[in-house]
Amino acid sequence: MEVKRDILWRVYLCFIAIILVCVVVMSKAFYIQQVQGEHWRGMSDSMHQKIVELDAERGTIYSEDGQMLSTSIPQFDIYVDFGAEGLRDKSGKLFRQNLDSLSYCLSNLFKDKSGSAYKKILSNGYAKKTRYFLLKRKISFKEYQQLRQFPLVRLGRNKSGFIAEVRSIRLNPYQLLAYRTIGLNRENAQKIGLEQTYDSVLKGTTGKRLVRYIGGGVSVPVDGALDIEPENGKDVITTLNVHIQEIAENALMNMMQQSESQTGTCIVMETKTGKIRAMANLGRRPDGSYWEDYNYAMRATEPGSTIKLATLLAVLSEGKTSINDVVKVGNTGTAFVGVREVTDAERSPKPVMTVAECFAHSSNIGMSEIAYNTFAQQPDKFMKYLHQFRLDTITGIDLLGESKPRLPRMNRRNEGLHAMVTMSFGYAIQISPLQTLTLYNAIANGGKMMKPYLVNSIQNDGTIIKQYGPTVLRESICKPGIVKAAQQCMLAVTAFGTGKPIFKDCPYKVAGKTGTAHVADGKYGYNDGVYQASFVGYFPADNPQFTCIVAIKTKPYAPLHFGGQLAAPVFKEISDRLYSMYVQHSDSIRYATDIVNDSIGYNYIGMKTDVSEVMNALDIPFKASSTNSDWISVYKNGKAPAVAGKTMPASVMPSLQGMGLKDAVYLCENMGLKVRVKGAGKVTTQSISSGNKISKGQVVSIELN
Repeated sequence: MEVKRDILWRVYLCFIAIILVCVVVMSKAFYIQQVQGEHWRGMSDSMHQKIVELDAERGTIYSEDGQMLSTSIPQFDIYVDFGAEGLRDKSGKLFRQNLDSLSYCLSNLFKDKSGSAYKKILSNGYAKKTRYFLLKRKISFKEYQQLRQFPLVRLGRNKSGFIAEVRSIRLNPYQLLAYRTIGLNRENAQKIGLEQTYDSVLKGTTGKRLVRYIGGGVSVPVDGALDIEPENGKDVITTLNVHIQEIAENALMNMMQQSESQTGTCIVMETKTGKIRAMANLGRRPDGSYWEDYNYAMRATEPGSTIKLATLLAVLSEGKTSINDVVKVGNTGTAFVGVREVTDAERSPKPVMTVAECFAHSSNIGMSEIAYNTFAQQPDKFMKYLHQFRLDTITGIDLLGESKPRLPRMNRRNEGLHAMVTMSFGYAIQISPLQTLTLYNAIANGGKMMKPYLVNSIQNDGTIIKQYGPTVLRESICKPGIVKAAQQCMLAVTAFGTGKPIFKDCPYKVAGKTGTAHVADGKYGYNDGVYQASFVGYFPADNPQFTCIVAIKTKPYAPLHFGGQLAAPVFKEISDRLYSMYVQHSDSIRYATDIVNDSIGYNYIGMKTDVSEVMNALDIPFKASSTNSDWISVYKNGKAPAVAGKTMPASVMPSLQGMGLKDAVYLCENMGLKVRVKGAGKVTTQSISSGNKISKGQVVSIELN
């Protein structure tokens, strides 16, 4: 009996202890939940919440004529929150009612799964109450617009649980066209081209958003949190012209394909301003196709005979030689000049030629002979002239990646003399085609050297933030008489020199220079039969509008490898098109003040300040009548337009004819009218005739022409 009582007492004691422990645990849990709940929930949020950056919409790169060259388009990732209150309400009645039709629509839209497969996916997600289920990645804006009209989805995020995360991708609408110049905006690789150079302008300012992390490491925006919206990037307006770029790209491509050449570049510059109108770069890929894989226009290479312009300018600047002086070149095609043997690619037509003829026929012997005779005592003086012509520094174009020129050092006399002679016909010096073009453009521009540039302005929603313009690098690279002499020599190239076969029947004058250089870079040496063929010049020669360079690197032992055979035909094709499109008829264009007055009448209405601003900006003379009205009409009055005040009574319908949409809507809405619009342009008709009384809230329909 005593044993039983002792056992029961111990059992009761343990039972009481367990009860006390349970009471303590329950009390503590109640205390944590009800008293300390906010504190611990805040701690949880701080551990699972994070501020993330929101990318701004990247700005667009435009051509000068308003064409999109690089822009951002949205892509959407679609998620489903199967725990959304509206979706789970009434035991998921809304979800079950729309499941079949939604699955069918998703199947028809994406065409990657059957309707039954989508139904199974959605049902499993609903059963597991997945909070951030990934349904589809990278759908287009058009697909997203269709998706928003689907059953259940059209009810909104709270009821459907559908969430769209938007991201932007970069698109070059013209693909190959100026692809390397425009560049790429890549997430996991270095940007290139204008996308890289103007990255800080294009990318805008990032915003911030508070998100919380749920299962699987997925982040969800925190409802009610204050987001900092991103500031979109600015737009870049380039100097490129899509039509000129297409002409240059196609002409270069045709020759590259015919000759199976390795690389090629072509640059078209506006002579008087330095604007780059086109910059094409093509490289041959392993499958034989061509793509803009590298900016060869800014890559330093041995220029070959195109450097002879610098040699000519340097020699003439010394004043000891004129273009009519004679030079003995011989008839063997080889001669010893000073400290080295020099060879002509083609034998000269006669053993003795003038300096102008040596330049026209691209005689290495002749040009190195006059350079040696001029600078033999001071070879380093030749380098000073190269510095004067800015061939020892980059052009400074607003595009990252320009190669620095490479010139030899002239430490010792014989070494310097050898380098000077070699440089005089295009070797032992490396400069980019862009630098060569800048020098030739200076001669076309009367000696004034312009800085090449690619960007006209930076804009924000159509408003100019920063404007760029022509920049003069040197007012004059040499004396005017020397510029004239150089122009004559460049005309001689196409008249009777190495460029004659291509330009002999040209209806306009072209001044330029051919160039052919053995290539020794990378895996190729001088004996591997690889050449760089080039032609650089300007047109029309009597009033230069465009300066252009074409440089093509051939395949080994190509049958056509001279500048006059490969590069000059590309130049000719481009100049023919540009002359007919932009130059030929320019002389027939007259300003509006020179045109004979016609009998066509006009009448436009607008705000007084706006009309005055437009008239003054266009420098159009007009007769202004004295008026205190905020609105005026512009109408024909003889040769000059006249203006008259327009009164706008608050209770009477005004005449809207001749107004732009912005002014018409502004006026009507300020009078309390509701406006319905059809068409575009200027107002032609209005549903409420002018002079009729109106009342607030009345609807007026207007049609534009």
